[in-house]
Amino acid sequence: MIFERMADRRPVETLVERDDGVVFAMRGPGGGADLPHDLVHAVVEAELAIRDGIWGCVADGVVWRSMRHVSGRRPPHAAERSARLKRERAEAIMRAEGVANQAAHLALGAPAFPGDTGNGRLQAEWLAAAAQALRAAARRWAQLAPGETLVVDWPTAGPGVSRGADRGRRRTPRGPGPRW
Repeated sequence: MIFERMADRRPVETLVERDDGVVFAMRGPGGGADLPHDLVHAVVEAELAIRDGIWGCVADGVVWRSMRHVSGRRPPHAAERSARLKRERAEAIMRAEGVANQAAHLALGAPAFPGDTGNGRLQAEWLAAAAQALRAAARRWAQLAPGETLVVDWPTAGPGVSRGADRGRRRTPRGPGPRW
C-alpha cells in the first residue's frame, strides 16, 4: 500500500498491490497532516494481527466501491469472491472499524470508549500498543512533504511479523523504496 501525503484535506488515493499482482487505487478520507483513515486501519490491523478487517479482506480479494482497478489480471470470479467475503466477514469488518476508532481515539490521548468493540472487551495493552503504533505512524506522516509517500507492507505471515526493519518514506509512488 502506498499512501501519498496530500497538501490539504483532499481525499487520499492509495495505491494497493495485492500478492496476486493486481493493482488498485483506493480513494479514502484524510489528507494533509492527519493520518488517512485507511492508513489508520493498516497500522492498527497490522499491529493487532487482525486478518479479517479492511486490509485482510483486500489481501484476500475483496474490492471495495472506493477501489479502481489499475493493472494486473483479476482472477476468475473475482467479483463473486469479493461479494461472498464481504457477506461472510461483515461482522468482523465492523469490529475492525471499532478497534481502529478506539486505537485512534487513544492515540490522541483520549480515554477509551466504554463497552467493547463487538467481540468482548479488548485487552487494554493491545489497544495501547495499537495507539502507540499510530502515534509513531503520525510522527512519520507529519515529516512527509506533500507528494511524498509512506509504503505499508501488509504482513502475509502470522502474528508477530516484524515490520520494524523496513520502515521509511519515499517520494515516488512506484518502484523500490523503504517500507513501513
